[in-house]
Amino acid sequence: MKPLSKSNIKGIYLPFLFCVFCVFCGLSSIKGETPRTFRVVAFGDSTTAFRKGINKVYSQRLQEALSSRGQGYRFEVYNAGVRGHTTRDGRDRFERDVLARRPDLVIIQFGLNDSCIDVHRGETGPRVAQTDYEQNLVYFISGLRERGGGVILMTPNPGRWSDAVKKKWGKPPYDTGDPMGFNLLNRKYAESVRRVAREMKVPLIDVYRLFVEYDKKEGRSMDELLPDGMHPNDAGHRMIARALLPIVQKELLSRK
Repeated sequence: MKPLSKSNIKGIYLPFLFCVFCVFCGLSSIKGETPRTFRVVAFGDSTTAFRKGINKVYSQRLQEALSSRGQGYRFEVYNAGVRGHTTRDGRDRFERDVLARRPDLVIIQFGLNDSCIDVHRGETGPRVAQTDYEQNLVYFISGLRERGGGVILMTPNPGRWSDAVKKKWGKPPYDTGDPMGFNLLNRKYAESVRRVAREMKVPLIDVYRLFVEYDKKEGRSMDELLPDGMHPNDAGHRMIARALLPIVQKELLSRK
């Protein structure tokens, strides 16, 4: 048997070393691969927005919960809530505040302002008509679906008669004798959200019903969740985030 020459050794080992190098590089690139990032936008009014006196609103709680259960993914939750806004205002900033972020999922909650009748200004009808409100929700959903984004709808939370709310809105057609009288139209707008979610096959978090059910339990009051009569406190935001978390996880992981 003839001994191997230097040229023969090179012919055998160089291809082998090249293969080892390629495998090593491939494994290194897999190991160092940037994890998938999911973007979530919380889109709504002051019940979504960051608020003075609230430690963590539901979007912040979602960010923490999702990140702690990352499963190898990254999560970015953006808060696009603006105080006093209706769905009409939301349409004006939809491209800038929502679509421009290229979200995988958007949580939409409007309604308290849309359904509000500004009796202190002499108004007799809501800021946004119920039919227009529904059309605006459909507009948001359709726009997101065209871009490949998912949607979760949330009903507005109910309101209660606090001193401040009663001072501003405590006139007919509102009934201050009814603890739920401030929801004269709000309850109907909550039903609109349920109808749109059902017809467009969108996941729904029924915050209105969630708070009402809390109020029905012995020893509990909705006032514990709405100290100013309109905006959820930390306990309210914690409840909303807990209801959202499993649905958000399901929706996001179905898009991986």
